[in-house]
Amino acid sequence: MQQLLKVWLLLIAVCLTWTTPTHAADAQSFPAQQAFAGQNLVLNGMGVRPKLFLKLYYAGLYLPAKSKDAQAILTARTPVAIRLQINSSMITSADMEEAVRHGFTQSAGDKAAALKPRIDQLVAIFKEAIQVGDLYDLVYVNGSTQVFKNGRKSATIAGDDFKQALFGIWLGNSPVHSGLKQQLLKG
Repeated sequence: MQQLLKVWLLLIAVCLTWTTPTHAADAQSFPAQQAFAGQNLVLNGMGVRPKLFLKLYYAGLYLPAKSKDAQAILTARTPVAIRLQINSSMITSADMEEAVRHGFTQSAGDKAAALKPRIDQLVAIFKEAIQVGDLYDLVYVNGSTQVFKNGRKSATIAGDDFKQALFGIWLGNSPVHSGLKQQLLKG
């Protein structure tokens, strides 16, 4: 009986270790106002992407003015940015590729096939090693989405259709996580 108790205590300790953030988001990573690609935007909302016992990443949505209207954000031709801060060492390049491809399928549906070359361009950015604390900024401005990793520009991907599908991963009708969508849209 004592052996079984020890095993359960060990399992609980492992679970607690997995649920403890390895790199908590802070005000420096998600300031109330931020300049992205020359655009001054305000933090609309911030949340965490959980999976099982893990906090995979933190996300912050930046807009020209606060809004709770996901559809208006997705269709507007105004600047918008999502900042992702990696929080778990469990996230690998392969995981990010799978998550991005799945997210586009959920967000764009049958239109995802037409976006494939641009999705591939985004996925290529995640081929570099991913570390806890890495910041990814996905910034839509002037008809294209600029992608930054740790402040360094990695790609520019054209198209309003791409922007709508990309930001739809978090804000669309089938978001990656409904709780995260609600947190981003606190306005």
